[in-house]
Amino acid sequence: MAIRAAVLAGGAASRFSGRPKGLERVGGERILDRVVQTVQEALGTPPMLVANAPAASGWRDDLAVTPDVLPDCGSLGGIYTAVLAGADPVLVLAWDMPFVPAGLLRALVDGAGDYDVFLPASEGPLEIEPLCGLYGPACAAIIQQHLEDEDFRTTGFHGELHAGILPLEEVAKHGDPATQFFNVNTTEDLAEAEELWRALHV
Repeated sequence: MAIRAAVLAGGAASRFSGRPKGLERVGGERILDRVVQTVQEALGTPPMLVANAPAASGWRDDLAVTPDVLPDCGSLGGIYTAVLAGADPVLVLAWDMPFVPAGLLRALVDGAGDYDVFLPASEGPLEIEPLCGLYGPACAAIIQQHLEDEDFRTTGFHGELHAGILPLEEVAKHGDPATQFFNVNTTEDLAEAEELWRALHV
């Protein structure tokens, strides 16, 4: 079965004076462009872009843009939209994580097997990273029910499906997990991301 990819670019940009955070630059390159390049390296094809901003179609001429099927449902709504957009499993990646390596994405694809959800372990509070993972078509109906119940947790539906985790030791083979899943939400995060980029390119 083929694997699709989707970059999630929903959410407000209030912390960047209305400028979408994925258009900010790290190491001189837009975060969006970094994420798209990583996906293309991993899969060989460009991702779709799940975005609600009216200007999104102008961010990348080569990407198909799809708005959220159910608006105002947070990241889970973006995942749901990505799953619904095609019949094959979809590799989902948030557009504010500039350091996710292509090797990790390939490891997720290779390890997914017959799982409905396959995510990397992380050192964060959830102990997994739901915005960097593979979601199968079986997720659609269950996520829809959770959204209708106003349960917007990105991991709230996992117990109802065959879910698997790429172990932390496997994630760490591709770099420091904390760096791989570093996301840019604030101007302070953006400054830290720039420092991380410089440290990685010394």
